[in-house]
Order: sequence, then C-alpha cells, then structure tokens
Amino acid sequence: MEPILATEKNPVLYLIPCTLGDNPPMEVLPLTIRKTIEPLTHFIVENEKEARRFIKRIAPQKKQDELVLFPLNKFSDPMELQTYLAPMEKGLSMGLLSDAGCPGIADPGAVMVKRAHAKNFIIKPLVGPSSILLAIMASGMNGQSFAFNGYLPIDKQERSWAIKRLEKHSGDYDQTQAFIETPYRNEQLLNDFIKTLSPTTQLSIACDLTLPTEWVKSAPIKQWKKIKVDLQKRPAIFLFHKELAI
Repeated sequence: MEPILATEKNPVLYLIPCTLGDNPPMEVLPLTIRKTIEPLTHFIVENEKEARRFIKRIAPQKKQDELVLFPLNKFSDPMELQTYLAPMEKGLSMGLLSDAGCPGIADPGAVMVKRAHAKNFIIKPLVGPSSILLAIMASGMNGQSFAFNGYLPIDKQERSWAIKRLEKHSGDYDQTQAFIETPYRNEQLLNDFIKTLSPTTQLSIACDLTLPTEWVKSAPIKQWKKIKVDLQKRPAIFLFHKELAI
C-alpha cells in the first residue's frame, strides 16, 4: 500500500505535546503547537478540564464552546472509543493531547494512534518535551540502549525481584533502565533502590523537569545513602545503570 501524504484533503491526527508542569507553555513548546491547535476543534484528551485550560493558554482567542473533546483515560468506555475517530472519517483533522509530555509515551493515547493507523489516517507527531528523554539526556547514562519500564510492582518482594532482574539485565547488556512512580511514592522507590541495588550501580533522579524547581542528580548507590532530597509529590523519572558484567 502506498503511503498517504498530508494534503488539505486528507485529515491528520496531530500528536500534540503538552508542558510537564504549570509553566508558560511557549517557554518549552515550539510555535508549531500554537499553529496546529488554532484551526482544530476536535481533540482526544486525557482530562477535559486540563485540556481546555491548556488550549486556552496556547490559543486564548479560541472559543471554548466550539471545542469537541473526547475523553481518553481509564474511565473511558471501550465501546465509545471506537467512535472517537468519526470526525476524521468525515474529513476533519483532530488533535491528541496528553496531560503532560508527549501523547502515546506512558500515556493512553497510543490506543488511538493504533486505531488511526488501522484506518490509514495520517499521523503527525509534533515536537515537545518528553520527561523520559530529558532525564536520559541529563543522566550521563547510556542513551543508545535504554528501556522504559513504567511502574515497578507494588508488592515489596515482587518489586525487589524486579529491581534485581533489571539491574542484572543492565549490566549484561549495557542498558539504562528507566522508571516512573506515583509522586507520593517517590521516596519509597528511592529507598527500595538504595536497599536493593549494588553500591556501585549508578542511579539518576530527574524531577520537576523544565520547571524552575528542576533538579537532576546522578551518583552511585553508595553516595545516594548520604544525599538528602525532598521528592514528595514531585513528578520524577528514575534511572539506573550497572557497569558491564565481566
């Protein structure tokens, strides 16, 4: 099948990045985001209230009552999801918004991108901040081979096993391992890493990325035992890397 090129006659699903926190959008987003949002009226969003607030900050002249928003989150009805791309079937382009960062990356938006591909619609990802990539950039760890593992198990024993398994994999394959956690559990995750990882394994924490309170630190586990940092309720990315096994 020949690829379909973007033209005025072919609707596009724009993957629109958001800010990572409550900072002025145009400080961290390119002008392309504003130019894309201004003509669109139909959006698939993770949170309707946050999406309206974001759109208003990007395009303040845009009339809110003209917006048609389709909520995509853990509460969405799977049957309703099948109708979300109906505007595109009528020739209308749509925007896909995450709550923070890039759609489809640690975000439920991936399911709609998959559906759009199945319908042979045009997909256009736009440039914007990804906390995962920013954290890897700032970590000093291997950026050529890395894995994003999302959330670790909540059960303590299962979590410990997972950390040990991924640490071994990191050493065997020279691969950086990345994780996220619910902000109020950040400090517990840090303590679990300190207790479980080898003293020489490098651990990096990047929190409040792109915000005035941004903080990034990489150090071996033996040093983290002496580092004092308040991670409570701060969005953070955790990474670790073990030296190659010999």
